[in-house]
Amino acid sequence: MNWDDTRVFLAVAREESISRAGKGLKMDPATVARRISRLEEALGAPLFLKSPQGYALTDEGERLLAHATRAEQALHLGEEELRGQSGLLTGTIRLGAPDGSANYLLPQVCAKICDENPGLEVEIVALPRVFNLSKREADMAVTVSPPDTGRLLVQKLSDYHLHLAAAETYLAHHGEITQLSDLKQHRLIGYIPDMIFDKELDYLSDMQAEKVHLSSNSFSVQFNFMRQGAGIAVVHDFAIPASDVPIRRILMDQLSLTRSFYLVRHADERRVERLNRFSAALAREIRREVARLEGLCEPQA
Repeated sequence: MNWDDTRVFLAVAREESISRAGKGLKMDPATVARRISRLEEALGAPLFLKSPQGYALTDEGERLLAHATRAEQALHLGEEELRGQSGLLTGTIRLGAPDGSANYLLPQVCAKICDENPGLEVEIVALPRVFNLSKREADMAVTVSPPDTGRLLVQKLSDYHLHLAAAETYLAHHGEITQLSDLKQHRLIGYIPDMIFDKELDYLSDMQAEKVHLSSNSFSVQFNFMRQGAGIAVVHDFAIPASDVPIRRILMDQLSLTRSFYLVRHADERRVERLNRFSAALAREIRREVARLEGLCEPQA
């Protein structure tokens, strides 16, 4: 079986699309389709079923996927052994993350790691959802709760803190806020309820609120609502220093949340030294940066 054809098969299996696979492989879709047909002919079995939703694996395709993934991992291990003698991280690592950490924490963290490893390239995929590591949407993912299913490696990275906050412009023009019940008289900002992808992001009960008035599935959009003086939101402390307008935390003695970041990888890659070393560096720098940014937030009432 030709490895180049197997590589194309893996791309189509993960993307569930000939055109998206071709884009990633830098091949035109017709070439990708011919490679798949050639592989199916060589194996004497259909590997995909085409539907309006895309390319779905057949039973035979699922069985081949397991073997092809192991072969890919073996090649990566060999590459890692040869690269390891330099002592520096190289190549490309794709990191999935929720957009709060992807926008306000990971850029400076990953930039520092790349400064220390000039041959390293890091891709941050910022999406407000859970990543599918089995389909190689990313090499690893930052999550806000540890997954409880799948063959995964889970490493706690750091705790972080959240508080109610608003722009000074909003607080200057609205009623006094001395207790959580006062929030009923204010415009609240938060997640779209049916698009909360992790229970750790559901803050409504903590706010003693029934609904929010301005909502988004993206924390960055919520943060910008707040920056514009549109209302009150639950905000990561580490994001506040990034604001170009004065932000004040409120009711800190009544609502103070602690959440955690976890790093999740596929269990089959536990022996990939490059990913192990990047994971260790990421954990170290995230802890440092969370502590630094949270330290910039002055205690407020």
